[in-house]
Amino acid sequence: MASTHVVSKIKAGDLELKEKVVSINRVVKTTKGGRAFSFSALVVVGNQAGIVGHGLGKAKEVQEAITKGIEDAKKNLIRVPVMHGTIPHDQIAKEGAAKVLIKPAAHGTGVIAGGSMRAVLESAGITDVLAKSLGSANPHNVVKATFKALNLLREPIQVSRTRNLSLKKVFNG
Repeated sequence: MASTHVVSKIKAGDLELKEKVVSINRVVKTTKGGRAFSFSALVVVGNQAGIVGHGLGKAKEVQEAITKGIEDAKKNLIRVPVMHGTIPHDQIAKEGAAKVLIKPAAHGTGVIAGGSMRAVLESAGITDVLAKSLGSANPHNVVKATFKALNLLREPIQVSRTRNLSLKKVFNG
């Protein structure tokens, strides 16, 4: 099921983005001269007001990998519909073997989600949500699946226009 809405490019320079490092991985390459270490960092950035992005940075130093990850994340920003601190409706998404389920929650519930999903949801500015990571716990695929789920979310106004219904009908069925 493909999404039909137009995605407008979000400029990272105009936003005050906060970054969170989801995971850092040390990779060892054995050469005839010994071991060569390099690092990869999975980073999530967001303005905590509905805009969030993720990126991967690789380098010989941890700090350099994180910086590259932040730059990559700023290139992959998406807008998420946040209504009263939660999401408009349930959503399931899959990436590789990772499957995620996110559900709206009542005010005061908080972010009930696992590690890498929590980083994405909090960076997006979602304060009340129920989320479950099913399948793989690989942070890369869990983050990508969460992004896919957030990207599939639609605002009630958008749904009412698509279906030619009033907003009251969308909420009450």
